[in-house]
Amino acid sequence: MGKIYFWSLSLGLITSTIIGYAQKPAGLPENPVFSGYDPQVLFAPGFYNGHSRPYHGANGAPAANYWQNRADYTLQASLDTASNVLTGEETILYTNNSPDSLRSLWLQMDQNTYRADARSNFYTDGASSQHTDGYILGSVKIDQGGIATTADYIVTDTRLQIRLKKALPSGGGKIRIHIGYHYTVPGDFGNRTDYTTTANGKIYEIAQWYPRMCVYDDTQGWNTLPFLGSGEFYCEYGDFDYKVTLPWNMIVAGSGELQNPQETLTAKEQARLATAKASDKTVMIHGPGDINDPASRPVQKGTLTWHFKMYNTRDVAFGASHAYIWDAARVNLPGGKKCLAMSVYPIESAGDKAWGRATEYLKESIEYFSSMWYVYPYPVAINEAGIAGGMEYPGVVFDGITDKGAELYWVTAHEIGHNWFPMIVGSDERQYAWMDEGFNTFIDIYASDAFNKGEYAPKRDGEYAPGGGNPVEEIVPLLKDPATPVMMTRADGIPEKYRHPMAYFKPALGLVLLREVILGKERFDYAFREYIRRWAYRHPTPYDFFRTMDNEAGEDLCWFWREWFFQNGGLDQAVQGVAYTDNDPAKGVQITLTNLDKMVMPATLELVWKDGSKQRISLPVETWMQSGTHVLQLPAAAGRQKLSMATLDPDKVLPDVNRGNNSWKGD
Repeated sequence: MGKIYFWSLSLGLITSTIIGYAQKPAGLPENPVFSGYDPQVLFAPGFYNGHSRPYHGANGAPAANYWQNRADYTLQASLDTASNVLTGEETILYTNNSPDSLRSLWLQMDQNTYRADARSNFYTDGASSQHTDGYILGSVKIDQGGIATTADYIVTDTRLQIRLKKALPSGGGKIRIHIGYHYTVPGDFGNRTDYTTTANGKIYEIAQWYPRMCVYDDTQGWNTLPFLGSGEFYCEYGDFDYKVTLPWNMIVAGSGELQNPQETLTAKEQARLATAKASDKTVMIHGPGDINDPASRPVQKGTLTWHFKMYNTRDVAFGASHAYIWDAARVNLPGGKKCLAMSVYPIESAGDKAWGRATEYLKESIEYFSSMWYVYPYPVAINEAGIAGGMEYPGVVFDGITDKGAELYWVTAHEIGHNWFPMIVGSDERQYAWMDEGFNTFIDIYASDAFNKGEYAPKRDGEYAPGGGNPVEEIVPLLKDPATPVMMTRADGIPEKYRHPMAYFKPALGLVLLREVILGKERFDYAFREYIRRWAYRHPTPYDFFRTMDNEAGEDLCWFWREWFFQNGGLDQAVQGVAYTDNDPAKGVQITLTNLDKMVMPATLELVWKDGSKQRISLPVETWMQSGTHVLQLPAAAGRQKLSMATLDPDKVLPDVNRGNNSWKGD
């Protein structure tokens, strides 16, 4: 989930010069003050010790015997728009592919987070004054081996445990779970699922609307962290077949593909959809004039049932309203593949400066992410206007009803980008927010540059540093703040003050540094694409990402993972002094460099000579492998003049906490 988080980064080119290196600290004018830099710790071996598992390969790929459980859902729901109550029946076909027999099953009950006694009311200083009763269960049954029985279950906050009399066998054992339930849809306090009133009726954003299987994995067995609101979701993959019944005059925009357009759409609307599937321009399906025209619906009384299917996905969600304008356009994918981008929004949001371009934004974002990283796998993508203000689900995103222009583009690109992280690459958002928001913020940066020749570029980080600026400068206060949590902190454990910086900003900047400074684009892009390919529709851990990048980029990056993801130390690289052999620069130059804080980075040193000529030298990270002090030895060169200036990181691409010592000036 995200509000609008903006970004900007301009990186200069780093050129290399082959020179000689010397370790003797000659020419050091004074003893530098070090703030805890210890190369023995940062470059220590054994980073992966204790993080090897039999089902995850040492190279970061799933091992040959990798397993993953599966949950297939059949769902039926009806929505009472007078009482705002959703009533549902679900059947889950759960497959235990693990090597363990299971004596109990766990399900997520997210609607219980809105109860007055929910744990989520107590984990922050402020609690909502509005509540619902959460899920009201009518029946819970299991069908095991063809025998249906009433389940022995217990509900604890946002979790439900089913206790089995007969263990579910390992290696492919199957069980069916049948649950009848209803709940009151929360209003504007719902955050991720809600309803709101517009001029032409209510808009419903329906998510977390059915009990979902918890993930059972080889990391910790059942993942049963409660839903507190900040940490998001971790779900199993499967196929979804769902039906939604509601008043005849409402439009439903749901994850997956509509199965019964002949029953839910007029002939005119079906024809317009067919046109849209072949059009790069946005086509109106249900326009402003159709909203209150009974003839725009296939029936004029009672209810309609909308039927959707979605395959190989971890969740589904939908929007529903009488107030929707609906438009669509074709999305062109690599390999000649096609899908459909659609937007639904009220008349208050219409116009080319607002949601009239929403489908264009959605289409272009999907095309970019597909060409750059991994092909979008689903037949439809939907942008829905409501008050959730930026929330993502497979194939559908809930964006701000009042968003316009750049803000609408940025939130659209960000939320649909979540279909890559974590909808395709199924990481655990409830534990590792950075694998969700950070990766997605990273890919947003380049999407903004590409859209319509940079119409909304550069993307700037408007929440953390109002007014934008250089991201490597904006991160410095975080690195210097002793209260800043590390990125590996559980998502719900990150205080709100630091949630965006540590879940969105720092991880995205770290990937930019890897791509632009440490590895280079070619090596980074190959490794990152391989990570996505390996873990598409699977459950990676942070160490799978780290190992994949190490192996596929051909670089030992353990020092970077330690300092950026597990620590918050600062980077303070300095030019301490310059000396000449026999006071003659033609005989040789010694430049003393120091790394004064906990973090290290490869860097560029720019030399400006008295004659005005410039030279750039690339310093690899090994410069700091043995010591925090390094003397750079330039060999003799006839006619060489003295230096007028030596500057580390002249393009300001590194998050140096003290730029005052980055330069040395000659007499």
